Amino acid sequence: MDGIIIINKKKNMTSRDVVNIAVKRLNTKKIGHTGTLDPLATGVLVLAVNKALKLVDDITSENKEYIAEVKLGIKTDTLDITGNILEEKKEKVTKEELIKVLNSFIGKYNMTVPIYSAVKVKGKKLYEYAREGKEVDLPVKEVYINSIELLDLNDDTFTFKCDVSKGTYIRSLINDICNKLGVIGTMSALERIRQGKYNIEKAIDIDDIKEDKIIPMEDVIEIPKIEVDEYLYNRIKNGNKLENRYTQEKIAFIYNGKLIGIYIVDNLDNTKIKPKNIFV
Repeated sequence: MDGIIIINKKKNMTSRDVVNIAVKRLNTKKIGHTGTLDPLATGVLVLAVNKALKLVDDITSENKEYIAEVKLGIKTDTLDITGNILEEKKEKVTKEELIKVLNSFIGKYNMTVPIYSAVKVKGKKLYEYAREGKEVDLPVKEVYINSIELLDLNDDTFTFKCDVSKGTYIRSLINDICNKLGVIGTMSALERIRQGKYNIEKAIDIDDIKEDKIIPMEDVIEIPKIEVDEYLYNRIKNGNKLENRYTQEKIAFIYNGKLIGIYIVDNLDNTKIKPKNIFV
């Protein structure tokens, strides 16, 4: 029972709530999610089960796709509709100026991390500073907006779809879009429709969590796979370095149809590859 489950998270649940339910349904404590969704947000939440927890870093590094709704004329402290309202006024934008501003964000983008987030500054989570009313310099991180597309525009609401790199806060992106438009606005809804190769159509309802819904680890990884014999199986199981006979920087080894290890090039000795993860 090692692999991932793709959940369609519902509104008003935390990502941890989903993990807790999965722990009970699958009767194992070794479950974690691979990218937090705020309670307001819905959509794809990938859970890693048991040995697949070692794949979390690889899964979270993949691009994500969202559909976001923005309410114009409202500014909140959390940058979404659940926060305390700081300012309200009538706002309106044209389709032409909105498309122009959205397109201007495509490519590398220096994003300010929102204060209501779990990112740590000086060993303390940003949301803790916010709750204590303390000033803190918000970190700026480089992210990548692969694509962004306007889907709908009404009097005081617009909806867009975007494909973004790891670590992109859509609340911050929306705040920056509104600033560039010269208006105030806040995120009113968010749906993650894809994480890596897993889209919303493959996601299951939280009530349908069960063992046969787990996708095996060997079907999750997107790197070259090599089937090994018993001799190599025993060397891999013991974490031995291997001769670098492969033209890949990262390679997965399979034994009897199961993933047993992921190896990477040993930078200190290019003639060898060394274990990154062992699953036996």
